[in-house]
Amino acid sequence: MDFKDVIKQLSERIEKLKDNLHTEEATKNALIMPMLQSLGYDVFNPLEVMPEFVCDIGTKKGEKIDYAIMSNGIPILLIECKHWNQELTLHDNQLLRYFHVSPAKFGLLTNGIIYKFYTDLETPNKMDEKPFLEINMNDIKQNQVDELKKFHKAYFDVDNILSSASELKYTNELKNVINKEFSNPSPEFVKLFAKQVYDGLITAKLLDQFTTLVRKSISGLINDTISDRLKTALKTESLAENVDKVEEKQVLPDDVVYMSEDGNIVTTKEEIDGYNIIKAILCEIVDLKRVVNRDTKSYFGILFDDNNRKPICRLYFNSDTTKYIATFDENKVETKNKIDNLNEIYKYAKELKNIVEFYLK
Repeated sequence: MDFKDVIKQLSERIEKLKDNLHTEEATKNALIMPMLQSLGYDVFNPLEVMPEFVCDIGTKKGEKIDYAIMSNGIPILLIECKHWNQELTLHDNQLLRYFHVSPAKFGLLTNGIIYKFYTDLETPNKMDEKPFLEINMNDIKQNQVDELKKFHKAYFDVDNILSSASELKYTNELKNVINKEFSNPSPEFVKLFAKQVYDGLITAKLLDQFTTLVRKSISGLINDTISDRLKTALKTESLAENVDKVEEKQVLPDDVVYMSEDGNIVTTKEEIDGYNIIKAILCEIVDLKRVVNRDTKSYFGILFDDNNRKPICRLYFNSDTTKYIATFDENKVETKNKIDNLNEIYKYAKELKNIVEFYLK
């Protein structure tokens, strides 16, 4: 069974079981231990999962952490558990106190529903007060499943997790700040935009007016963005239908989507698939209406704003044996990169995003 499906099953069992779990121990057995099993650990093997892990801190002897995930006799993940209905806080928590004297680089605080993962991004050997990854099993996202999978026994790699921990932590915090400002704009946030459209003094009365205007503008912008995305999707679907009709009329080969009347320009399904992969890479940073394809006799071009002076990349797929993706730098210098299959386009995501961000500036 796929890891994603296992996590989905764990999520579904929470609602069925939680009201019957009256103690912390019951929460551990019904919710937390199955999670550790799904991460590939043998919960009945103390060489992998050590329950009641003893922590000696200074003069305090015999203090215990609920679980420690072990590797070669060394703890790599410390786990503190609470009852499913209990609030998770680090205040006066064993996890916070023991982290700095342990070789483990990660701490986990959980009640079986919320999983908070911590490390020491801000001060070495001192656990951060805020988690770099927080997962709610009642509302888990696909990207969170991917991050959780990094803690699986088969994929656990300290450097790999740490490399994404910093970005995860601050991205999540920024999302929360932005969401808060969008929902209830602060005076500072309102003034930031008001000063760009109004030259006079921002009085208390004007601030109230602009607060309403900013809130309406944000709502309108979000609605417009959603509407544009829907229109793009419908247009793409309509174009696909038209392509199907053209294929029927011209009786094109299976691997050909379009052929010019003179037969000099042939657009293949492989080129369209490559174009769709590039759009998938760029959708995070730009409106896809600005990413346009233009096929030629020698290559399949992808342009920014349908402008020949703003090439994003070129696909050289006309050869039966060798395929290339050509990327561009800020000086429009073309670099051809050999690829063996379409999935290798993702290797050049950074170059594709860099050139689009350059055009956006």
